[in-house]
Amino acid sequence: MSIQQDGPIARLKPMTDGIVAISDEERQGRIDKAQRLMARHGIDALVIEAGSSMFYYTGVQWGLSERTFAMVLPAKGEITWICPKFEDDRALEVIRFGKDIRTWEEEESPYKLFAGIFREKGTNTGRIGIEERVRFFICDGIRHEAPAAQYVSADPVIIGCRSIKSAAEIALMQRANDITVEAYKTVIAMLREGMTKADFTRDSLAAFAALGVTGQIDVNFGEHSALPHGSSKPRPLRENDIVLMDGSCSIEGYRSDISRTLVFGKPTQKYMEVWKVQLEAQLAAFHAARPGVPHEDIDAASRMVLVDAGYGPGYRLPGLPHRVGHGIGLDIHEWTYLVKGNKAPVQPGMCFTNEPMVAIPGEFGVRQEDAMYITEDGVRWFTQPMPSITQPFA
Repeated sequence: MSIQQDGPIARLKPMTDGIVAISDEERQGRIDKAQRLMARHGIDALVIEAGSSMFYYTGVQWGLSERTFAMVLPAKGEITWICPKFEDDRALEVIRFGKDIRTWEEEESPYKLFAGIFREKGTNTGRIGIEERVRFFICDGIRHEAPAAQYVSADPVIIGCRSIKSAAEIALMQRANDITVEAYKTVIAMLREGMTKADFTRDSLAAFAALGVTGQIDVNFGEHSALPHGSSKPRPLRENDIVLMDGSCSIEGYRSDISRTLVFGKPTQKYMEVWKVQLEAQLAAFHAARPGVPHEDIDAASRMVLVDAGYGPGYRLPGLPHRVGHGIGLDIHEWTYLVKGNKAPVQPGMCFTNEPMVAIPGEFGVRQEDAMYITEDGVRWFTQPMPSITQPFA
């Protein structure tokens, strides 16, 4: 089934005017904060490979391959880069923080460069923080060349920086959510009996492209909606099916995350009852979220609504089989998590999804997902919850 380019998608316009990227001044402030946290936690240097953390601190985007491209951030001083020699011209085009670029030829070991940097910085017997997404072969190679150092998790530094969003980051996430809402409105209007998941996905890709971004909305119909991340089995849309959608896009790397559940046809009484309980659970999590509250209390507040309605308890089905929410920012799932056992207090600037679910195996599932952020005096929505089972957006 072809995408309806002459229909709702043709009427969409880009929504990217006026976007303000993260400034170099803000990135330098992030580096300064990381170095303060390193001093506090006794970490002498960080090793960060290409990925979202490298982009967070430096704005550098670099694809992963078997060739090591990484940065070393010392507790004092500037960043040093490790780069394949034949890529140094390209690296110079994108690197804006740190002028020291160490290169290695194809027959050489990049890990000797790390060891040399540690010796020069006086950290060869110190504590080296490894960012969580550094691949094992790189960490192992560094450890082999600099065995006297102690290798520790960089989480206290990385999470301490990235989990607290600035006003500029929240503005980018708000734009991503606003665009995602418009994509949803468009593809919901294009639901049609007999369409497949692939049809829906293609429609969503086209809608986001017309809005000026890259994004996608996934969907599951009927009984497949009871699976939190859906099923790979073919299942066309039928009259009176539950339709569970989960979509996202990014602006300057910052992500949205919205889920909607509605009925393609007429809602049954059971659909409406379950949808209402799920909404109450979502609102309970929202009202529990404020500075100083333990993360797990937000999960517990939402889950209690479901238990009182006869679902669960815990992760038992029918009920809520997953945590109530996850952190969101440059990664769609990132620290910190609204889950039992996370007793750390919520802080202003933290951003979370709020997505309790009622899953009834073999029948259907209902999940609404809206992101929210913590302020000094409470909590704010990025997108408003569904007003009703027949009205996906206010």
